[in-house]
Amino acid sequence: MNSDEIVIERRNRVTHGEYVASFDEKATAGRLSWTLRDGARDAQHTHVPAAMRGRGIAARLVEALVRDARSEGFKIIPSCTYVAAQFDRHPDWADLRA
Repeated sequence: MNSDEIVIERRNRVTHGEYVASFDEKATAGRLSWTLRDGARDAQHTHVPAAMRGRGIAARLVEALVRDARSEGFKIIPSCTYVAAQFDRHPDWADLRA
């Protein structure tokens, strides 16, 4: 696998979940966690370690959440400041904001 290829894994539980980014199966490069609230997914926290920043990892995590919201029909509560900033940068996502 190319070391620059970001793989996003979705881990859903009933009331919460996360998106985990990695460059291989061993090293976690970032994560976005969410909790179910009023039928929407509350994106609460996005974290990318300092050594991994600047590679677009956080953006890819949010894009994965948005893609799933579009395909599965759920809304997103952007409680995380990074997710909220991405929603501000993408007016075409406004219909997904809870």
